[in-house]
Amino acid sequence: MNASLDRFSRQAGIVPVDRLGSVNATVIGVGAIGRQVAIQLAAIGIKKIQLIDFDEVDLSNTTTQGYPHREIGVAKTHACANAIAELDPTIDITLLQDRFRPRHDVGNAVFCCVDCISARSAIWNSLEGKVEFWADGRMLGEVIRVIAVAGHDGSLYRSTLFSPSEAQPGTCTSRSTIYAASIAAALMVHQFTRWLRDISVDCETSLNLLSGEWLVNESG
Repeated sequence: MNASLDRFSRQAGIVPVDRLGSVNATVIGVGAIGRQVAIQLAAIGIKKIQLIDFDEVDLSNTTTQGYPHREIGVAKTHACANAIAELDPTIDITLLQDRFRPRHDVGNAVFCCVDCISARSAIWNSLEGKVEFWADGRMLGEVIRVIAVAGHDGSLYRSTLFSPSEAQPGTCTSRSTIYAASIAAALMVHQFTRWLRDISVDCETSLNLLSGEWLVNESG
């Protein structure tokens, strides 16, 4: 039996493996949500992944982000790449230990996993209209928000980039858990697989785990 085909057999019909080869995924920020996104992308079969982050693993990241204790002090891009390589050593991984800057080249699918509105706004201003798929994951405690842009204009997304003065105090991951981050990442990757299947993406998904509220906006 072909080992490659066997690896993807259980997701057949859900994730079109034949389209994965045309995707170069960029994950900007490999913290709580971004690390989970990168690992899930690797697991479903993405062949090219770019990781962008300036930070290093610290002790708190072993709890909220799932990094191993042995990788404390290691650049998050390198630590995340190690986890990806354990899943599939054939994946082409590009590392950029830096903040995102407009001069940086990115893939055709971008997953924005940074922790403040000003960073999101700067990245979107640079990349709007230049990528085929965009997903932004946000989390505060047990409240999750995922916004996706593919095949429609980004006006709804731009409306979510409110000024810092309107934001709640602290970064969006100042209160976080690994289980909420994993759910946020799964929702982002789900929207990505919808795009791969030529199904319209949900422009906005909001989930409050504590209250059990789930809201979906299908139109941009």
